[in-house]
Formats: sequence, structure tokens, C-alpha cells
Amino acid sequence: MKRVLFVCVENANRSQMAEGFARHFGGAGVESLSAGSRPSGVINPKALRFMAELGIDLSAQRSKSLDEIAGEFDAVITMGCGDSCPWVPARIREDWALGDPKHLGDEEYRVIRDDIARRVRALLERLP
Repeated sequence: MKRVLFVCVENANRSQMAEGFARHFGGAGVESLSAGSRPSGVINPKALRFMAELGIDLSAQRSKSLDEIAGEFDAVITMGCGDSCPWVPARIREDWALGDPKHLGDEEYRVIRDDIARRVRALLERLP
């Protein structure tokens, strides 16, 4: 089973959407997790709403800390949180440097969502 971790500061938007896409695209062959260096404790309602537009339900996910994450991963993807993200063991490490969509309008938020979807699909195709 492939293990992937998506990390952003609040674990409320980008990393939550990436976790949802990885579960959706990877199915039973992927364990997808997300976490934050300073988690907000809630998932942004926009993330819930805009993922639901695509038939992906994030309501079972929760905003959590990197302190709750253990083990090694096939891929760890940071999403623009820079120095706030500690080192987590992984075969592949990438920073996608995506802007934080939390204050963006609906159309701009969807652009970030769709970019995350493309990146997650491509990442899963590259994993051994």
C-alpha cells in the first residue's frame, strides 16, 4: 500500500483537499493523510463545499497536527508552509508552493482545488 502525507500550516484547505483527492483517485491502494504544523482544528467550509461539487466528501476528515502522524511515507508533499514543516521520512519530498485559498473568492478557490487534483493524480501515477 502506498502512503502519502500532505502538509500545510492549518490543515484546513489545501492539504485536506489533497488528502481527499488521493483517497478518491488511489482507492484501497493508497493510505492518504494530511496534517498541519499549526492546525486550525477545523476544515474550511469552502473546502467541504467545493470538494462536494466533485462528489468527494471530506466530512470524515479532521484538522490534525503533525505530532499525530507516525511512520514513513512514499511521498510527503508540503503545500507552501516553508520552514514551519518539520522533516518526515519519505521516499519522495516535494513542495507544491500553492497559495492559501482561504480568503479567495469561489472561482479562484476552484482553480486551486483543480490544480491540487491534477498534481495528486500525477503524484499517484509516479509512486512505485
